[in-house]
Amino acid sequence: QNATCASGCITNPKLPKDGTKHFTFDYSYWSHTSVSEDPNFASQRRVYQDIGEEMLAHAFEGYNVCILAYGQTGAGKSYTMMGRQEPGQRGIIPQLCEDLFARVAREGSPQLSFSVEVSYLEIYCERVRDLLNPKSRGGLRVREHPLLGPYVQDLSRLAVASFADIADLMDSGNKARTVAATNMNETSSRSHAVFTIVFSQRRQDPLSDLTTEKVSRISLVDLAGSERADASGAKGVRLKEGANINKSLTTLGKVISALAEATSKKKKPDFIPYRDSVLTWLLKENLGGNSRTAMIAALSPADCSYEETLSTLRYADRTKQIRCHAVINEDPNARLIRELRQEVTRLRELLSAQGEGLAASGAPSWHTLTPLSPPPPKTLSLEQVTTALPGTTAPVLAVGLGAFWGRLGMGFGVPPPQFSREVTLLPLAVPS
Repeated sequence: QNATCASGCITNPKLPKDGTKHFTFDYSYWSHTSVSEDPNFASQRRVYQDIGEEMLAHAFEGYNVCILAYGQTGAGKSYTMMGRQEPGQRGIIPQLCEDLFARVAREGSPQLSFSVEVSYLEIYCERVRDLLNPKSRGGLRVREHPLLGPYVQDLSRLAVASFADIADLMDSGNKARTVAATNMNETSSRSHAVFTIVFSQRRQDPLSDLTTEKVSRISLVDLAGSERADASGAKGVRLKEGANINKSLTTLGKVISALAEATSKKKKPDFIPYRDSVLTWLLKENLGGNSRTAMIAALSPADCSYEETLSTLRYADRTKQIRCHAVINEDPNARLIRELRQEVTRLRELLSAQGEGLAASGAPSWHTLTPLSPPPPKTLSLEQVTTALPGTTAPVLAVGLGAFWGRLGMGFGVPPPQFSREVTLLPLAVPS
């Protein structure tokens, strides 16, 4: 049944003596029947609104985000992520892309510009293929940048200007994916697919006359399904594909377990086996790094899939324990200006509260002070200021504001106070 923060349980119908396993989820959906048959049916739109919209909002804030779908073959991962070209059947990826351009159109202004670039790759038998470059035969190399993290060398990154452009690229990439029929799924994905959107926002600041930029990386991952060879009937090439799929998913499980254990013990892990698989290496930043990540666990309601369902739930439960360390990806100068403005705002509020408190107590406040005479600024030592204005820390705050003004120059369009070697107070005064 559809719910938020739902607690669920699972029991093996063949071995009820094994007991009941309990799990807690952020969301729980039922979508294995049609709307007409079940009032609790969760549509593609409902799933996107709960998960995709929140992730898109984080991307506009400047964070890296990731959504990955995990589960056994045939459970609905590709349907959830990509969907079908039919009304009401589109998955998270096309809906997110459409909403991205809709929001860009709404928020566009002369001071704000956007750019969107996309890439689409698959990991097939531990080899990377570029799905947007038909001439690519696979074997692209994975490198690691010291600051930006892992990336694929020579991977196509194409600029798009509208949802129609991105839809055409998705369609061509999906046609190039490696898909084959097995006993469990007639359109089984034989590879992991990663659709990446690099979203840049450039803003012209009229006060500082600087151009600031925020860059978000949106990773949308459709994992290949875990499967057992005896159940899928895989032989020959299909058997080799299944072995590589299970290898990468096993490594993913090890990485998730190590990160979850490190989070529970609140200490840095000794070793995380990211490089044991191409998949985990590419997802390094999304698993415990600079990213906000959501995992969708796709389950089969069939009782014959109990073991696979239990394994998927355990994967998801461990993943939920991981703590990522996402930060806004922006220019260092822009970050400095933003932080200083926040600090100035905080100090102004503190000064205002200080003045209200003094007024209530009957002590001289900033509003009841007499201007200095004669007009030239009066220079006092910090001890003298404290004596002149007992019970207030305002001079210390004034010094702090002066330091910020010095770092920003004329960034706020306000003439900076003139401070001497000790303390110079221009607008301040002594009690009358």
